[in-house]
Amino acid sequence: MDLVEVAPQAQPPVARIMDYGKFKFESIKKEKDGRRKHNVIKVKEMKLRPKIGEHDFQTKFHAVKSFLEEGDKVKLTIMFRGREMVHQDIGKKLLDRMALELKTISTVERVPLLEGRNMIMILAPAGAAAPPATPNTPAPAQPPARAQAPKS
Repeated sequence: MDLVEVAPQAQPPVARIMDYGKFKFESIKKEKDGRRKHNVIKVKEMKLRPKIGEHDFQTKFHAVKSFLEEGDKVKLTIMFRGREMVHQDIGKKLLDRMALELKTISTVERVPLLEGRNMIMILAPAGAAAPPATPNTPAPAQPPARAQAPKS
């Protein structure tokens, strides 16, 4: 057993008799459990080119879909080179198509935006955003109001 000062700022200082080694071990264990349950959202990146083939698009699409289903955000980047900068509309259509096909499992967190020679869009998993209220859900039950007898 050890005499441990618990609150040195208090007047008078507060001390406690405890097994300090056991106390440190339990506090470290609680901290590890807290980190284990903590969900860290990662941002995965998928790079595309404007002249991508259909099969290549489908391959990238399935990879992005799996990232979103795992709960990660996805940063889609269209890289333009040389004269491709003239046809930015092709890149925007590609990103819009990806967002449209993934709209059931994702939400667009950042719309397509050109940054230098790259057009970037960020998709977040649909569970990350608050689900919209549906009109078919019942309202929470209110307790019945108590009737008061009239005063005479």
